[in-house]
Amino acid sequence: MQLQEIWPAERRAFSFAHYSRGVNSRRTVADVLRTAQRVGTLGDRPIDEVIAHAQQFVDALDTAAHRVIDLGTGAGVPGLVIAEARPELVLTLVDRRQTRMDALRMAVNGLGWADRIQVLTAEVETLGEDAYHAGTYDAVVCRGFANPEITATLARPFLKNGGSLIVSEPPVFDPSRWPIELCTKAHFEPPVFLPGVVVLRATP
Repeated sequence: MQLQEIWPAERRAFSFAHYSRGVNSRRTVADVLRTAQRVGTLGDRPIDEVIAHAQQFVDALDTAAHRVIDLGTGAGVPGLVIAEARPELVLTLVDRRQTRMDALRMAVNGLGWADRIQVLTAEVETLGEDAYHAGTYDAVVCRGFANPEITATLARPFLKNGGSLIVSEPPVFDPSRWPIELCTKAHFEPPVFLPGVVVLRATP
């Protein structure tokens, strides 16, 4: 059964009002994330740090990538930062929380990116079985999504063979989080560790 976040009606109205107010004047992802922080859909980490961390996903993406999906996107991190840095990409931002996705959809429209960013409220487990999404992405990105085993298992169905799974890593480097056996079982090559993220290449 799908779990949904339940907010009081007045808080939902407050959230949507903040996203829609001045939406046409919004110019940057930083503005969107500050709004998300004000309404409580993004943590209190300084926005500059949030963006700098998301930039590590950008740096890890293949230059030839075209289609990217962000699992458990929340307020749109790292997906929105990727979209701003790589305007040629087509992105799908996914989360199961309806209220957050409604707000994020409005933000994407305000940024003028609705033609290349799809915002979906869905369970990752079932979305990966959908013919439109299964095996069609060049990269999957995840920030704070789940433990390594669950992340790899749920991400693999979205990827083309040779596509990349890019996952945020804890501040303290711990390669034991991604044992070779786990990667092989989930149909990935051994992990490659880059600043702030780990990259796994999908195998048949």
